[in-house]
Amino acid sequence: MEQSGDISLQDRIRERAHRLWEQSGRPDGREHEFWYQAEQEVRDMQELHDQATAPPPTMLPT
Repeated sequence: MEQSGDISLQDRIRERAHRLWEQSGRPDGREHEFWYQAEQEVRDMQELHDQATAPPPTMLPT
């Protein structure tokens, strides 16, 4: 992935982790938990987006 894509991905993960942290009452000492959860959610959403926008597979004659 290109560097600008990494920055955008990191920003999305950071924003999602912050929202998760706030929704949980802003607990201390659980930053990694929220980061990993956010990272998984953001990557899953990106994968679904990529699948939904990918061109259909080519049918080759057999």
